[in-house]
Amino acid sequence: MEYISVDAHKRYSFVSIESPDGKLCCEARVEHHRGAIREFLGRRLPGSPVAVETVGNWYWIVGEIEEAGMVPQLVHAYRAKMMLASVNKTDRLDARGMNRLQRCGTLPTVWIPPKQVRDERDLFRTRMILAGQRTRLKNRIHATLSKYGLRVEGSSYAFNKKGRKELEKCLLFLPEHTRYSAERVLEQLDCTERQIGLLEKRMKEVFSPNEEIQLLMTLPGIG
Repeated sequence: MEYISVDAHKRYSFVSIESPDGKLCCEARVEHHRGAIREFLGRRLPGSPVAVETVGNWYWIVGEIEEAGMVPQLVHAYRAKMMLASVNKTDRLDARGMNRLQRCGTLPTVWIPPKQVRDERDLFRTRMILAGQRTRLKNRIHATLSKYGLRVEGSSYAFNKKGRKELEKCLLFLPEHTRYSAERVLEQLDCTERQIGLLEKRMKEVFSPNEEIQLLMTLPGIG
């Protein structure tokens, strides 16, 4: 077994490899492209732990570590930095520091979800982003109407079927270019609603209720 650490950046990673007794075996800069990390690690002892910080692009890096037959260790970046308390910060020092924590058994790690779960998470994250965009678009419409003293009458909600008809009537009282802009915002809102609907449909297909979920829903305050 060897101790391996990957100090990952956007375009490259600095890899440091040490023996169990702390002897430096190899260090190298690996330029990022698909397969590069897998190929590099594939020449080392299989089953070795590989520490990599929770940077934004860790998904594919962890995937390549797994494909190389190694055991990824996802590091809590902030806690690791506090534990190392290093004044000088370089790729080499960061990588060696993570290996030192590995050898001591004090490397602060976080859970790595399985590959399928990592993929499925994007459904939730994308819906969350689109839901935020939907809210901003609705607020934009309300702000535009408010600037000209207009409000949707006859409905408590401007974006249901009834309220939408009243909203479109209000737009007729807006100045030409403001009305044109508001109509574009409404078109974008409709598009966003469709995309959210498609995501929710996919989520229902992927996360179909199972026995565990049904049992959980019987708990007081949940079902």
